[in-house]
Amino acid sequence: MKRLMYSGTGLLVLLLAFIAFNMATGVLLPGARLDLTEQKLFTISDGTREILEELDEPITLYFFFSDRASKDMVVLRNYARRVEEMLREYERVAGGKLKLQIIDPQPFSEAEDRAAEFGLQAVPLTQSGDQLYFGLAGTNELAQREIIPFFALEQEGLLEYELSRLINSLAQPEKPQIGLISGLPMAGGMNPMSGQPGAPWVAFEQMQQMFSLQELEADIDTVPEEIEVLLLVHPKTLSEAALLAVDQFVLRGGKLLAFIDPLAEADQSMEAMMDGMADGKSSDLGPLLKAWGVGYNPEQVVLDARLGMSVSRGQGQLPARHIGWLEVEPQFMSRDDTVTAPLQLLTIATAGALQPLEGASTQFLPLLSSSANSALIPSSRFSRMQDPEVLLNGFQADDQVYHFAARLQGPASTAFPDGLEGRDVELTEADNINVLLIADTDLLTDRMWVQVQDFFGQRVPQPWADNGGLLINALDNLSGSEALISVRSRGDFSRPFTVVEDLQRKAERRYRASEQRLQQQLEQTEQRLRELQQGQDPSQLTELSAEQEQAIQGFLDEKLAIRKQLRDVRYELNADIERLGNQLKMINVALVPALLTLGVLLWWLVGRARRRAV
Repeated sequence: MKRLMYSGTGLLVLLLAFIAFNMATGVLLPGARLDLTEQKLFTISDGTREILEELDEPITLYFFFSDRASKDMVVLRNYARRVEEMLREYERVAGGKLKLQIIDPQPFSEAEDRAAEFGLQAVPLTQSGDQLYFGLAGTNELAQREIIPFFALEQEGLLEYELSRLINSLAQPEKPQIGLISGLPMAGGMNPMSGQPGAPWVAFEQMQQMFSLQELEADIDTVPEEIEVLLLVHPKTLSEAALLAVDQFVLRGGKLLAFIDPLAEADQSMEAMMDGMADGKSSDLGPLLKAWGVGYNPEQVVLDARLGMSVSRGQGQLPARHIGWLEVEPQFMSRDDTVTAPLQLLTIATAGALQPLEGASTQFLPLLSSSANSALIPSSRFSRMQDPEVLLNGFQADDQVYHFAARLQGPASTAFPDGLEGRDVELTEADNINVLLIADTDLLTDRMWVQVQDFFGQRVPQPWADNGGLLINALDNLSGSEALISVRSRGDFSRPFTVVEDLQRKAERRYRASEQRLQQQLEQTEQRLRELQQGQDPSQLTELSAEQEQAIQGFLDEKLAIRKQLRDVRYELNADIERLGNQLKMINVALVPALLTLGVLLWWLVGRARRRAV
């Protein structure tokens, strides 16, 4: 038998058996998959599977990738291969309702013209005119189109959600119906302060482009049946009847996106101006939040010394640090929820805090959070505040993390079990609600995220933060089916060196602290020089006194010392990283082979001992 195994005939038999095994598994188990990745990167979610299996009409997908033009782009080609593999998995699960075409658009070809006709984004590669296409177009039986202009590598975590959203949009071609109740002038209107008409907010214009928007009154008795998502922005004037209408809408399966605020700085209503700068500008949902298991104080604002913005004080003055206006970075956003996963920067102003109540039946999923260097203060502190840096006076963090936004899911009961006078409730509970709560309204105003320029009579928005993206993502997510809402954000295919990155961040913090100390000493020295020059004869300003020369020399010496400290910090950073690299090399080069050799030796000794025992 051993002779047969080691002979040429034996090797040929093994080769034929291997080929036969592959052919058999390909025929008998064509859809078998084994995903061994930690975050199940190659396994589509149950929500996507439900969308594909419930397709009624055929959908055709056209995947455009410039294969020949990208032959030297290894990283991009690997990503394109993963996109194609996922699309083929979609095609397999859809069971004939999804047709996939892979197209390599060559320069000056009909395929390239078709990609441009779909509106896909081409990236120029060379000065000769070569372009790279890497996008997706989809069409349905009604000739409607949906596209992903370009698959950005940094957005790979949202790949499944974007593909599922495109297919879901083609399967449900009508624009989603959004009902809006707003206590702020999102649509423009007359400004009571200036008496001039105001332009619509950019966020409002974006909603109008993507959704069928229906504005509702604040005293509604019921939410119209055709409304799929109800959007509440600063709902401070809702009557009890309107709150009951919202309650019943949510319990019957309607989706709710609500922006509430302890201090809506954009509120310029007569009521707010009569009540004062801070009083009268808060909004709440009253008993609804308690029924949904959420705690919220409409009179408290979150301060965060870690996320505070730098704001202008005017010409000729240094910027001020405003710890009530915050820049929320990706590490303080949920990377598992498709609403916040693609965002990079959000700016919020005088936001409130949301927290789950003990014993709540709903699931509280935070979307935006503060750092631990934060605290709550009364909103009245902002009344007639001139300098935002006064908020730093006596500030002391309480080491608590506060949540600015959250998704609520799960079973819930009505907030009006006894109904209202003359009205009974139809629904008293629901197995699953879907509500997005955001405790800030100012993030929707133009000044917090976008600059609007006039370009030949047209308003051209230039966003510098992702606030508009948060609104559109939330509406897009909620207006989809329950299956689309459940599609998760996928993990990251790249595995960064987190230890090295942590070393870099720590060194950068030390470097910034030293740099700030140098800048502060520079300002103090300049102030000292100005004080020394006071009272000096203007005709002698070019002559320096001994005291001035001593002050300048002392600063220069200190400046050189601090520069040396900065170089030492950089040296320590590189030394730590190099030390870590040497340790990893030692493990890979020496330790792992030594362990393998030891394992083989132990296996040989055990086998030898067994043979002797026999």
